[in-house]
Amino acid sequence: MSFLGDVASWFGTAANWWGESGILNRVFEHVQLSAFTMAVALAVALPPALALGHRNRGGGLVVTVVNLGRAIPSFGILALALPFTIELARGIDLFGWEFSPISSGLGFWPTFVALLALAVPPIFANGFTAVRDVDPGTVEAARGMGLTERQILRSIEVPMAMPVVYAAMRVASVQVVATATLGALVAWGGLGRFIIDGFAQQDDVQVFAGAVLVALLAVATEALFAFGERWAIPRGIAGAGDRAAATAG
Repeated sequence: MSFLGDVASWFGTAANWWGESGILNRVFEHVQLSAFTMAVALAVALPPALALGHRNRGGGLVVTVVNLGRAIPSFGILALALPFTIELARGIDLFGWEFSPISSGLGFWPTFVALLALAVPPIFANGFTAVRDVDPGTVEAARGMGLTERQILRSIEVPMAMPVVYAAMRVASVQVVATATLGALVAWGGLGRFIIDGFAQQDDVQVFAGAVLVALLAVATEALFAFGERWAIPRGIAGAGDRAAATAG
């Protein structure tokens, strides 16, 4: 009970909430990285997934992407990305003109690469599968009514595929939030900072508090997506969202 009392005291200390190393700033850093990663993942993975699903092409590519996403651990991708981001930060000589695409090779960018590799496969695979598996009879009826392929994709296939796509976004977002703690290993902030610093200082209370904060943020992310489902999924097919969560996983 004394350990839990120490944890409660840690959360009750105002100094642990404010400032650059405080809880509020660490939560902001964690959310900033996670949200940016998910935005880029959606922009990179979803358009080609929907287009390939509409044409029913690229199934082998989907399987390859999914298998790669499952086979390579995020920590391994982080380690592989680190030397490349360090070199980019040092600068690139392009026809005699040297410039640095990123400001620092540590922290944000290698973590972003690792999280992006985690988020893209489920979004790509489920987007492709969801559009491909839309009822062919419905699609043919739309063609018979004179709709163009773009109109069919936008007005029929995407709305009907939305439960599966949304479930993939939901699962990927929770995974990204939970895995973003690895950024503390390469000098990034976020909630993982409490865990890494706690280990370095042999402060079990700080380690436990950091783990609790990461878990709470992941639960909050799940709850946010569950709450937003009623607006994101068209009425009439929203019931498929819960069934799609298993497919996205």
